[in-house]
Amino acid sequence: MRLHDVATTSAAVAETSARSAKIALLAERLRTATPEEVAVAVHYLSGELPQRQIGVGWATLRELPAPADDSGGSNSSDGSDGSASTAGLEVAEVDRILEEIGKTTGAGSQARRRDLLTALFARATAEEQAFLRRLLTGELRQGALDGVMADAVAKAADVPAAEVRRAAMFGGDLAAAAQTALRAGVPGLREVGLVVGRPIQPMLAGTAEDVPTALAKASPAALEWKLDGIRVQIHRDGDRVQVFTRSLDDITERLPEAVALARSLQVTSAVLDGEALALAADGRPRPFQETASRTGSRRDVERMREQIPLTVFLFDLLHLDGRDLVDLPSRERSDLLASIAPPAAVAPRLVTDDADAAEAFAKDALDRGHEGVVVKSLDALYSAGRRGSGWLKVKPVHTLDLVVLAAEWGHGRRRGWLSNLHLAARDPETGGFVMLGKTFKGMTDELLTWQTERLRALQTSADDFAVHVRPELVVEVAFDGVQRSSRYPGGVTLRFARVVRYREDKRAEDADTIDAVRAIGQGQEQA
Repeated sequence: MRLHDVATTSAAVAETSARSAKIALLAERLRTATPEEVAVAVHYLSGELPQRQIGVGWATLRELPAPADDSGGSNSSDGSDGSASTAGLEVAEVDRILEEIGKTTGAGSQARRRDLLTALFARATAEEQAFLRRLLTGELRQGALDGVMADAVAKAADVPAAEVRRAAMFGGDLAAAAQTALRAGVPGLREVGLVVGRPIQPMLAGTAEDVPTALAKASPAALEWKLDGIRVQIHRDGDRVQVFTRSLDDITERLPEAVALARSLQVTSAVLDGEALALAADGRPRPFQETASRTGSRRDVERMREQIPLTVFLFDLLHLDGRDLVDLPSRERSDLLASIAPPAAVAPRLVTDDADAAEAFAKDALDRGHEGVVVKSLDALYSAGRRGSGWLKVKPVHTLDLVVLAAEWGHGRRRGWLSNLHLAARDPETGGFVMLGKTFKGMTDELLTWQTERLRALQTSADDFAVHVRPELVVEVAFDGVQRSSRYPGGVTLRFARVVRYREDKRAEDADTIDAVRAIGQGQEQA
């Protein structure tokens, strides 16, 4: 498969807003891929690298060769009549070269990576170069999100979309599920199961305005503390324990507390879902930044553990001693979790359909310094990677996880710092971002310093007024409400928005959607 064909499809997908049309275009392209090519094609058409990061950024891409001429002539294959052009790249070779670039380390590695990249771009046509630049800088967002791509894979392989999603859930990789679907159909997809040691996408919570509203949607339900920590998925197979983040990164060596907890359980194998956070001596949560610094540090783990010990709270069980549990209702998974884990290691929980009891539980969680509660339907299955009404988070202060698109230079005492943030919600249909407004509130001098350095590293363009950045950085923003606005493309903006913290544990794909923002606004209008 030529990279040109992938780039052409990507452009066509970006030009249509209709979900069905996007699916048809993607499916048509995937049908032309070989089993060896399809996984890479899925990644590229989803706007991502299979390698995730290869150490190539905007600075590296500033000075690269002109595009190859794909019309024949000097690039002809025999060097004489110009009848066959060698310009253009194959998907498989691009993936192989990018893999080599990512693995190049040590003395002279920077020059070697640049040489490999220069040689690659020298053979690429103008269209291919433009596609590669956007792919390498994370700006290739044409609306081929996981849901759209899963449907496209299903259409290309002529299998039910539910079978593709299930295989992707258990395999932790939609690209691998696409390979299986096109190679072996439904029988092959059904052979894919949960494997202890291979993380799956975590189930996510929707948002409810208040506890009564959540109970109305999820009753009968259980309420659990909404903990302000790092989501962890813990896999144990015999003595082997692995700990993964919500983005499926392995942080086992950084979380000895989670490893110790898993090994203390009287089980042979298990997959557990939970939250790790730093607590003060009185049991109240310490600032999130302390938890983040602890789980983000690869150095001096023991010293960091002494300074910032972590507590792990478990709230779900996905596998136990050879049996997968994701298709069991929440009440059964919770009972099994309680049977193997000590009470102190399980997130505090109340099962009720009584609004007064639920409100009292939520108030107690807040009084203890936690964010609020999560209301979980007792009938909910574990919907990996999905955000729906099975789990609903309720927090007294509205917060959203938004993506930073740009930042304006500060004035007065903030001169020299990037201060006023341009905030955007994710558009689930197009894969792009919808600007909601700006804020410069809630920032300390320390945060401004960090923010300026981080945003400059993500810079795509700049002028005397602002710096525009790759849409990668997620920031949690508190606000007082949503109001209608003709100034911004989504038709809404946030009232009194202020920065709570940056969420480096989340990707742009994890940000809240414009639909969620509008739903909050509609709820306020109806109240």
